[in-house]
Amino acid sequence: MYKTLTIAGSDSGGGAGIQADLKTFMAHGAYGASVITGITAQNTCGVSAVELLPPALVAAQIDAVMGDIGADAVKTGMLGSADIIETVAAKLKEYAVTNLVVDPVMVAKSGDRLLAEEAVVALRDRLLPLALIVTPNLPEAGVLLERSVERESEMHAAVRDLHALGSRYVLLKGGHLAGDPVDLLYDGEQLIELRSPRIPTRHTHGTGCTYAAAITALLARGLGVEQAVRDARAYLIGAIEHAHAIGGGQSPVNHLYRGLPAA
Repeated sequence: MYKTLTIAGSDSGGGAGIQADLKTFMAHGAYGASVITGITAQNTCGVSAVELLPPALVAAQIDAVMGDIGADAVKTGMLGSADIIETVAAKLKEYAVTNLVVDPVMVAKSGDRLLAEEAVVALRDRLLPLALIVTPNLPEAGVLLERSVERESEMHAAVRDLHALGSRYVLLKGGHLAGDPVDLLYDGEQLIELRSPRIPTRHTHGTGCTYAAAITALLARGLGVEQAVRDARAYLIGAIEHAHAIGGGQSPVNHLYRGLPAA
């Protein structure tokens, strides 16, 4: 059984965060464990409340999972504070986690902030150097680099500068571009462009979490990074195309549109 672990926040609406990660792990035939860093009161319209857990409780959850079950790949999502980031980074080093996917969650799809401003430095300096791959969108890249990254012409320099922060691979996601999106995958030498037509829909809640979680599950199954990213991207496109209207805002993608894989 392939084993995955997500370290992230809980989305009460079920479309993003821990809930999206576990659904995605299941869709890829991987066992999913979870470490909750914070609880959000959230639905398709927005986030109404956030409560972060004490760092000691986050550490205890990591010890409980890694000390017994273990993980073939680990993903981080919403971490919330510098203290939690420091705790998570220390535990990932303690357990020698190498298949690490860092989704630098900073803002919810609704625009609500999910990472304290003072925590950005800790994320950049403590967590990114541990990552096999980091998966920022354009606004997150802008925060990490302390400059605007809004156009495709700015993405090529941005992905190289992000790589210099320490992650072995960078997947810079261009979903916020006007027109058709393009993602850039960079390993310090090879730059790969991944393009697709834009899907006209508002059912995109949890896309970032889902994309990173799919990469995590595929890495756990033994795929290389490039193939994991390509397969995860194809899965995400299908999940968006097969999404249903749920709630009155931005609905989540359909994580189980392909059904459950055979055991």
